[in-house]
Amino acid sequence: MTKPLRTSLTAMLALTTGLVADPIALHPDNPHYFLWRGKPTVIVTSGEHYGAVLNPEFDYAKYLPALAADGLNYTRIFSGAYVEPQGAFNIARNTLAPEAGKFLCPWARSDQAGYAHGGNKFDLSKWDELYFKRLKDFVTLAGKQGVVVEVSLFCPMYEDMQWKLSPMNQSNNINQVGAIAGHAVHTMEHHGGLLPFQEALVRKIVTELNPCDNVIFEICNEPYFGGVTMDWQHHIADVIVATEQAMPQQHLIAQNIANNTAKITAPHPAVSIFNFHYATPPDAVGTNYHLNKVIGDDETGFKGTADAPYLTEAWEFLLAGGGLFNNLDYSFTAGHEDGTFVYPNTQPGGGNPGFRKQLKVLREFMDSVDFIHMKPDTSFIKGGISPQGGVQALVAPGKAMALYLRVAEPVAKALKVELTAGNWQVQWVDPKTGKLLGSEEVAGGGVREVKLPAYQGAIAGRLKLQSAATK
Repeated sequence: MTKPLRTSLTAMLALTTGLVADPIALHPDNPHYFLWRGKPTVIVTSGEHYGAVLNPEFDYAKYLPALAADGLNYTRIFSGAYVEPQGAFNIARNTLAPEAGKFLCPWARSDQAGYAHGGNKFDLSKWDELYFKRLKDFVTLAGKQGVVVEVSLFCPMYEDMQWKLSPMNQSNNINQVGAIAGHAVHTMEHHGGLLPFQEALVRKIVTELNPCDNVIFEICNEPYFGGVTMDWQHHIADVIVATEQAMPQQHLIAQNIANNTAKITAPHPAVSIFNFHYATPPDAVGTNYHLNKVIGDDETGFKGTADAPYLTEAWEFLLAGGGLFNNLDYSFTAGHEDGTFVYPNTQPGGGNPGFRKQLKVLREFMDSVDFIHMKPDTSFIKGGISPQGGVQALVAPGKAMALYLRVAEPVAKALKVELTAGNWQVQWVDPKTGKLLGSEEVAGGGVREVKLPAYQGAIAGRLKLQSAATK
C-alpha cells in the first residue's frame, strides 16, 4: 500500500516543483487497468484526429483545457512521420491534414525546394527543433491538465496519396532513401534505406519525452493495413526499450492489433497495452483478457455522426473489462479547438460537447466502483434480460457488481440476480446524464429480484454489499 501513496506524493511534488513523477503504469493489483499519480485509472476520452502537434494552426492551449473541463483524461497524437491530404477519408477540416506549407515534422526542412505539399524538402538526418519544442510543450501542458498522451510513432501509407506526402518518400527528402512503394516502408528487409532513420526518430522522441509521466508510446497506428510487418513492429518495440533502459523512466508501450477483434498470439513482452479500433461488440476484451494487460478501444467511427452508437460502444467495452476508450471526435478542428465545429453528416464519425459530457458520466461511474478488484462476469444475472438486449458486467465476488444493460425496448420490471447473504444496496443510473433513477436495499442469500426503474435504451447499475450476514 506504500507504493500508491509514494507515487501520489511524488506526483504532487512534480506538478508544483517540476520534479519527475513515476509514469503511468499498469496497476500492480490488476494490470487490466492503469496506475497514474497514485490512483487507479481508467482512460476515457473523445479527442481530436491526432494532428495537434504536427498542425501548427491547431491551438492546443485551448484544446487540452477543453478536454479536462469535460472530465476526460487522454489524447492521441501522430508523430509526424505520416500526414494526410485534405479530403482523405472524407474528413472535413481534418487536423491531420495541415494546409500547404504548414506541415510541422520531426525532420528539419532542407534548403532544397520541392516538398509535395509546399515548402522545402526534408533532411532526415536533422531535427526540427521547433517541432520538438511544440511536442514537449504539448505533453507538458497535457500533464498539467491531467491528460495522458499516446504518441503513435508511425502509421501505414494507406494509399499513394499519403505516401506522396511522406517525408520518407525519396521525392520529399534529400537523403536518397525511400525509393520504394508505400507498402514497403515499415518492413525490415525492403525499407529502401529508411530503417536507420526510423530508429533514430524513435530514439529522439522517446528521449525527449522521457521525463514526462503522462506518455504512452504506440508502435504504429493500424499496422494491419499497408504492409507493416510484425517483425518490424517488434523491432521498434525493442528500440523503445533499449533507448529507455538507462534512463530515469520506462514508459508503457502500446500495440494496435486489429479493427474489431482478434486473438493475440506471441505478444512482444514489452507491450503492455493492446489497442483495437471499432471494437464493438467488445469481443476483443474477452478474447485477450488472459494476457493480463490493458485492452483498449483506441478509435471509433463509421457508424454515422449520432452519439448513441459510440456511447454504447464505450459503456460495453469498459464494462466488459477494457481499460481504455478513445472516441475519435471530429468537432475539434483548427479554429474550433474547444470542440464546437459543426461537421457535415458525411463525416466518418461523431463527437460534440454534449457527447463528451455523456462520456464524463461513464468515467465518473467507473471511478465510483472498485474496478481494480473486479473482473468481467455476468453469471450472477439469472433472469429478467430481454433477448433483444445485452449485458456487460464487472464483479468483485461477494462484494460488488457494476453492470450495463442495453435493450431495444424496456425490459421486465425486475432483474433476477444471485446475491451472497447480507444487505445489498442497489442503484440505477442513466448512462447519458448520470441521474440516479432508482435505489433500494435488498437482502441477499440466493437469487433475488431487484427492481428496474423505467428507462429507455440502456441503464447502468451498481450493487454493493453493505453488511455481511451474521450467524
